[in-house]
Amino acid sequence: MKTILTVGVYDMLHIGHILLFKKAKELGDRLVVAVQDESVILKYKPQAKMIYSTEERCYMVSAIKYVDEVVVYKDVDKDIQHIDFDVFAKGPDQSHKGFQNAVKWCEEHGKEVVVIPRTEGISSTMLREYKKK
Repeated sequence: MKTILTVGVYDMLHIGHILLFKKAKELGDRLVVAVQDESVILKYKPQAKMIYSTEERCYMVSAIKYVDEVVVYKDVDKDIQHIDFDVFAKGPDQSHKGFQNAVKWCEEHGKEVVVIPRTEGISSTMLREYKKK
């Protein structure tokens, strides 16, 4: 069985996220989605206005039919080392140092890395801007 792992915040869940999960699931048999713990988000972005708690985001993500398991993560490069998976599916914008280290770890441990393109015309940033109007 081929297990796919993808990670993110998923605070403003939208069609782009659903399509990410669908595309990731098509890469294998089982999809594990890691949701970032809100304490870490607020540590690095104290100005962030989270809409949903970690538990609520996990619940929403787990309700999506493509998702087989949801886990919580704090530091992507450290936490993926403790998750059983074969393919790491990430977005093109997931490129900060933690993701660079995660990709390096995957390469060193025989894990495939797949970049899944963003869905055009939708993003959490766009939704936040729309909400302000």
